[in-house]
Formats: sequence, structure tokens, C-alpha cells
Amino acid sequence: MGGLLQRNRRCSSSSSSDIPLPLFLVFFLAIFLERSLGVVSALEYSKDKQPSSLTLENIQKYLSNINKPAVLSIESPDGDIIDCIDKWKQRAFDNPLLKNHTIQMLPPDMPRVKGDENNSSRKNEERGEISGWGKQVWHQNGTRCPKGTVPIRRIKVDDVLRAQSLHDFGRKQPRKDPFFNVTVDDDPNTHEYAIVNSNPEFVVFGASARINVWNPFTEEQEMSIAQIWFIAGDAIDLNSIEVGWQVYPRLYGDSGTRLFVYWTADGYQSTGCYNFECPGFVQVDQTIVPGATLLQSSSPDPSQQYEAYVKIYKDSTNGNWLLTYDGIQVGYWPPILFTYLRESAEIVQWGGEVVNLQLDGSHTITQMGSGEFPQERYGKAAFFRQLRVVDENDDEVLPSQISVDVDHPNCYNLDLQVSDNDEESPFFFYGGPGFSTILCP
Repeated sequence: MGGLLQRNRRCSSSSSSDIPLPLFLVFFLAIFLERSLGVVSALEYSKDKQPSSLTLENIQKYLSNINKPAVLSIESPDGDIIDCIDKWKQRAFDNPLLKNHTIQMLPPDMPRVKGDENNSSRKNEERGEISGWGKQVWHQNGTRCPKGTVPIRRIKVDDVLRAQSLHDFGRKQPRKDPFFNVTVDDDPNTHEYAIVNSNPEFVVFGASARINVWNPFTEEQEMSIAQIWFIAGDAIDLNSIEVGWQVYPRLYGDSGTRLFVYWTADGYQSTGCYNFECPGFVQVDQTIVPGATLLQSSSPDPSQQYEAYVKIYKDSTNGNWLLTYDGIQVGYWPPILFTYLRESAEIVQWGGEVVNLQLDGSHTITQMGSGEFPQERYGKAAFFRQLRVVDENDDEVLPSQISVDVDHPNCYNLDLQVSDNDEESPFFFYGGPGFSTILCP
């Protein structure tokens, strides 16, 4: 990977850059990665090649390792299979860093809304009554996972065969981040962004937004994403937690809009993955599954707008980074997975991303957001609203030090609105259609 330009990272007394992983944990992690990937590290395959019997045999070995034995399996109308796995036997605990880990089942009080005592975090027992049932397509089967299990989307042979190799399966390419001014010369994929950055003076312990959900057209080998990025570290060893929705036919085999999570502790090089494709994210909810298709998405009508309230925040008692979706604690990332993010984040980003492979020599027609430009406004253009960050006092506050990054404004753009008198603020419309003969050739 070449051409990396690092920004000068703001120093902080609470940064974890001085906290190296214990040597014995690094040793065990290295052994784990070698054993997990070694059986098929030499395999390369694509949709244009018929897999050999040896390839399929090795993929089956890999899948038998990551697809844990199910107490119950649920067939989803969209073709997914949701396996109900014993919560103590889920994939996360294959990670040697999580040996003897205790699952956090009871969610802590959520961050307070500063200056609004009436809308402070709900009590644990009140939040426990919130149900995610009815939000994802697999719920239409009507079957729920038994007590003591968690739902996990099963990985199939075809899912793996769509990847360039098993090593690449479920992973992003090293990211070209506009904030860090990173250029990766040997990355054939072109990632394009329309995002809002917040780089506050204080360290960050959480972030949230209400994200408008759409189903943009996406070319077969590409992806379209709307997400929150949660970032710490320098470009080459970036720590990132990412949550949102995506359309990614190559990963999932269809064009559905899916909830996803992602993490990396080394700039997308060897650690981290989507959803449960590698061990790390700990699932605790029995209804909302990362990787599963969302039941509803918006259409070009003001009365047909759907959104997801996504929040990531640090539990001050044990350091876990918790994910809530519409108020439901879905799961969390243990802090030991990270170096910089073990303590806090430095930067939050909200917005859209597409992969533009330029397969026919011109810009992709993969859409971002709704496929409409921001000037189309509510009902047609996709949006994020109520952008918030969590400060060191566990208060939800307005983001500060805001900036906007748009790679190709004639293809995809963003219009940020900030007002002191609007509870929806900051908010923004974003997106676009991609290719056009004159503006985005």
C-alpha cells in the first residue's frame, strides 16, 4: 500500500496510542489468524471461474468453522437463513482476545441529552421493553429465536465465491479517507464520499443520528452505503467502528437494503470485517441482526419516509462500545479489539459512500442515498438528522468543528444545514445518481 499521507493527529491525555497490546495476546492473535486463513490463503476465485472440488472442500471447512451449530434455523423470505446460536458459542468468542469474556446483557443508562432533563435516558427496565420485532425481513417468518440464543445470518458457499478470495471475504479495501488525505496507489477500487466530519476539541465517547433508509440502485460488483464512522488513530493504523445501511450485491447476493456493522484496528489491512464474518462484534439482541435485510425503505413520497436511529456509545463501567438501533441494544465491540479506540474516539463522520469500479470506462451508475441530489429536499433526497456526539461527561451534545467533504459534487453532493433554533440540526441532505453524460461522465 503506497502513497500514504498522514495528518497530524491531535494529542490527548486520554488517547490509547501509548497502550500496546500485551505480547502474549499479539502472539495468540497471530496464531489464530494464521489458522483461520491458512487453509485457503492460496485460493483465488471469481464469478467467471468454476470452483474446483478442492476449492469447495476448503470453503466448506471454513464455513463449518464460522457457522456455529444452530439450536434453531429460520428461513427468511429473502433467502437468508438465520441461525439461533447459543449466545456463549457465537463467533465473537473465537477471537483469542475475548477468551473468558463475560457478555454484557444489561444495557447501562444511555447518555444524557444535555440541557433537556425531561428527555434524558430511559431507565434500564423501560428500555428493556422495546422490541425490534417487525423491522427486518426475516421476522416475516414469524419464528423467534429461543431464550439463551442470538440470531446470526448464516454464511453460504455462494457468499464466499463472490469474493475475490477468502482473505477478502467480508472485508473492505483499505479506505481512501478524505479527512486523513489518504491515497492508496494500489487500490483498484475507487471509494467516493459525501460526508460531514466533526473533529471536536474534546475526546468523543459516542455518536448518533437518524438515518433516512433507501434502496439505491447498485451495480453488481459495487456498493452504496449510508453510515456513521467512529474514528481514532492515524491513517496507516486507523481504528474505526462503522454502522448504517448498505446495498452490496457482491457481499450478500442480492440488492436488498441491509443493516451492517464494521470494525478495523489497523486501517482495514488485516483486522476487522463486516457483521460476523470474523470474530469481534458480540451480539446480544434476539431480534435485530447485522447483515439482515431491513423490512422498510423510503420511496419518493413525503409520507413514505423511513429512518433508523443509530447510536454508538461507550459504557463507562467496562469500556464496551455499545450499538443501539431504534433504542434496542443490538450488541457491542469489546475495547480490547482496538488500540486507539480502546479509550475514546477523535473524529465522527456521517454520510454516504459508494464504490465506483468504472467497469465500462465511465463513472458508475450506482446511486448514493436515494439517487437524487440534495436540492430535491425532503421526500426525494436522502437525509441524516439530529447529528450528536457524546462528550467526556456522558452528555449528548451538538457536534463541533464541523466540515464537509465531497469527492465528486457533480456525481454525488451534500447540503449541510446548521441552526441554533432547530432541534433537527445539524442535518443534511445528500446523494446523487452517479453517471450522467455531461456532469458525471
